[in-house]
Amino acid sequence: MDHGHDTTNKRTELPMARSMCWHCQSEVTGEYYCGQCVKVQPLSKEMDYFTCLGLPRLLAIDTASLEAKYYDLSRAFHPDFFQRKTDTEQQISLGNSALLNTAYHTLKDPIQRAEYLLKLEAGSAKDIRNSPPADLFEEILELQEDLEAFRSASSARDANETAQHRTKLLADRGHLDQRQQAMDTKLAGLFTKWDTIQSRAPQPDALRPQKDDVLKEMRELLSNRTYLCSILGDLVATLEGGYADRRH
Repeated sequence: MDHGHDTTNKRTELPMARSMCWHCQSEVTGEYYCGQCVKVQPLSKEMDYFTCLGLPRLLAIDTASLEAKYYDLSRAFHPDFFQRKTDTEQQISLGNSALLNTAYHTLKDPIQRAEYLLKLEAGSAKDIRNSPPADLFEEILELQEDLEAFRSASSARDANETAQHRTKLLADRGHLDQRQQAMDTKLAGLFTKWDTIQSRAPQPDALRPQKDDVLKEMRELLSNRTYLCSILGDLVATLEGGYADRRH
């Protein structure tokens, strides 16, 4: 049974890379299989991930719908179904699968989803800074001193000093974990605020000032969270004895 014939029974409107079928030159109207020759069509690389997976541009998503759409498209594009097809069809299936996998894994994670939304709505997510925010600067300096003292005591094999510094670092970790949890709670509130505004907007560009205010606050909070997570990662690696591996 031809896999393509099953798929064309479901009209799925997705942006295609071309307006005409690459094989028979028939018009392509948003189906990922040609209605005439039943050849798989390349998805547009310009398509955003929300569109790819049939979701609105919101931050609270139905994960069941996300997974259902992902697995449906995975079956349509999986390279295993194209092993006996032409080289062109195999390449298209690989490209479509790669785009789909990236879209799914990006939207599945709430933080990656928010960073991707920022990239779409307010410029590149690379603008999220990795330098310490002002309100964390002094605390991070003290933590870095504690980390260095712990490493020195560990290198000197001073058991008492090492234990004392470990206790201090564990307390630091607990405090930073609490700060991250507070950031995540605030982020959840911003996600809800964005979704409310987005759902009220009659057109994509409507309510832009309100959207920009939320995006600006979200970008700043994600910046702080990115730096905090980096410091936490260093702290955890040091406590678990991974510092030496990280240096080489």
